[in-house]
Amino acid sequence: MVWLVLIFTVPYCIILMAIYRGLKRIVYFEPRQQSDRFVSVLIPCRNEQKNLPYILGDLALQHYPENLYEVIVIDDNSDDSTYDIAASFEPVRNLRVIKNSGLGKKDAISAGICAACGDLILTTDADCRVGSRWIGTVALFSHSTEANLIVCPVTIMPARGFWGRFCELEFMSLQGVTAGSVLLGSGIMCNGANLAFDKQAWLDSRYSLHPEIASGDDVFLLHSIKKGGQVAWLESQEAMATTRREPSVREFMRQRSRWLSKARTYDDVFTVIAGVATFATVLFQAVTFIAACFNHTFMYIYILAVVLKSVPDGLILRNVTQRYGRQPLMRWFLPSQVVYPFYVIAVAAKAFMLPGKRG
Repeated sequence: MVWLVLIFTVPYCIILMAIYRGLKRIVYFEPRQQSDRFVSVLIPCRNEQKNLPYILGDLALQHYPENLYEVIVIDDNSDDSTYDIAASFEPVRNLRVIKNSGLGKKDAISAGICAACGDLILTTDADCRVGSRWIGTVALFSHSTEANLIVCPVTIMPARGFWGRFCELEFMSLQGVTAGSVLLGSGIMCNGANLAFDKQAWLDSRYSLHPEIASGDDVFLLHSIKKGGQVAWLESQEAMATTRREPSVREFMRQRSRWLSKARTYDDVFTVIAGVATFATVLFQAVTFIAACFNHTFMYIYILAVVLKSVPDGLILRNVTQRYGRQPLMRWFLPSQVVYPFYVIAVAAKAFMLPGKRG
């Protein structure tokens, strides 16, 4: 029976250990001067009247010359006061508000890029918060690298209780895989809540972004650019964006299912292999756990599978929690390892039922 554990778990461990080695290459970027590059900040949003003033307030306090950046809010067919709030927000003098003529975030970003004056695009979400040196740090980093796509760090606001800690650990694991795979030269994922890229790189990739699929504006761009361009990870507290967690379990699961639903159209080999290995590992872990409830012999198989999977997972999460100053979260690591397979299976089942294309 041990051979089953090895078949289902070892490929996952090999991939995750490679990603962990990528994390060991992280070099902290500390801005020591100022860039003169013009930056266009895009905020696609829908029904964000409550959150939008906070991110706009952060952008009004940027330590970056006002004549070197613009903020473009793209209202994606909101039915609340999102457009009016953005249009009347005076603290950001270099603010433009436009309406999405299409439907969905992908069309909204496309509209924003077409309207942008800058050749460096920086995207975030309306429910995010950023520091006062966010734009300046990203702009300067773009000068120090020839990267066409810059993946920036994102953290999630802390929450109480086991579910809150589980969500935070899950999000940090995604950040670990994001950073490690990019530094390995085989980026798997990124987050549009904090992403920078050359406008021309996006224009060259726009026909590879699967416009028929509503989501995936960030990951499809990553997969397209890395085929012939350069992708870099920006490690800096100054460049970090903080996002909100979905308020309910139902909304959280719906968001994750929406993220995963686009995976069926991925053509990036490393991403597909990593995804298959991950699902096979968690499925095997869930099946052996259920089997152990009826036959104690399977308990040893289950424990061995958990231990093997926990080695690379623990190394990656320890790295991320240390860098983000959230080491106490690791006390929730083992309980989360028990819950995680069933969470992934539930998300995958829901994602499978979602339509793969618009309409």
